[in-house]
Amino acid sequence: MTLAVMPEQLTSWMPELPDWASSGAHPVVAAAIVVVLSLVAARIAQTVILGILRRIVARTSWMFDDEVIESLSGPIVQSVVLVGLWYACDILEGEADSLLWVHRLIVTVTVIVWLIGTIRVLNAVLSVMSRNAERYDAIEERTLPLFSNLGKLGLFGVAIYAIILIWGLDATGWLASAGVAGVVLGFAAKDSLANLFAGVFIIADAPYRIGDYVNLDNGHRGRIIHIGLRSTRIVTRDDVQITVPNSVIGNSAIVNETSGEPRFRVRVKVGVAYGSDVDQVRTVLEQEALAVDKVMRVPEPRVRFRSFGDSALQFELLVWIPEPELRGRVLDALHMGVYKRFLAEGIEIAFPQQDLHLRGLPDGWPATSSATD
Repeated sequence: MTLAVMPEQLTSWMPELPDWASSGAHPVVAAAIVVVLSLVAARIAQTVILGILRRIVARTSWMFDDEVIESLSGPIVQSVVLVGLWYACDILEGEADSLLWVHRLIVTVTVIVWLIGTIRVLNAVLSVMSRNAERYDAIEERTLPLFSNLGKLGLFGVAIYAIILIWGLDATGWLASAGVAGVVLGFAAKDSLANLFAGVFIIADAPYRIGDYVNLDNGHRGRIIHIGLRSTRIVTRDDVQITVPNSVIGNSAIVNETSGEPRFRVRVKVGVAYGSDVDQVRTVLEQEALAVDKVMRVPEPRVRFRSFGDSALQFELLVWIPEPELRGRVLDALHMGVYKRFLAEGIEIAFPQQDLHLRGLPDGWPATSSATD
């Protein structure tokens, strides 16, 4: 048999048949012997070689190598048998090339077998990476299907191209058609693709996670409840759910209020009249801050004398709360407490006012006013 019509990259590694198989023995007997030997070799590979590998990987603490060995054991054993069948067909065919289609079928089955095994290895690798989210930020439980499907798509493409070469088909037309179809789909679904790629970048960059409290530059503010490949869902303080396309978020400035330390600072600005006891004002503000149960004790509340205003001495009370959504409730409690305490302590809360001084009156302007009917 000549292998000139077979892809050299798939058959050049295979050794030549021994003399007893190619001549001397009856072709049917020689082919049967080759098949039996391939079955014996497959059994040896399954029990001895793979058994040794399983015992070696069992000593390690990783589950990844065990999953890889189990995923590849089937393709290895099946490939040994397929190689035996390939040689058996080679013996039976002789020089007539009448069984060429059988050879191609065997190589095609081999490609499919290794495609399935490689997909299992891919799933094992991605599964291990998703369990180590602190090391692989982009691959986690919710993004695992995306990378799995992309990997399978690539492997299917390679397998289909190999099968096209095996059967001697012209791949140029297929590739050209695929390119044209890709361009058409790209124009037709450009918005969806923009959201898809933005979703992948958001997942990889991780500017926020589920449960984070974020502010977007378009005015949306709330807690993240879902991050998808097309959109992100936010629940506002009014319990309104907003679905924002990922392409919009990808081009927006994002303020993540819960990233880093799990706390949020609240500022309360208050102005007191000139002549007020500033030490008393500081003490009252600190005491009222500690009287609110939602205010954190560590870090402790702080009071800053910010400036001399036009009509008031400007103070600022700084407190920390454990969660951003508590800001409205805490501000309400602080405003109520500070106002009532200032009234009780006799501290005047300043308001804008102006004094008008008249240096002289125009001629004829009455010096005093009198009541008239």
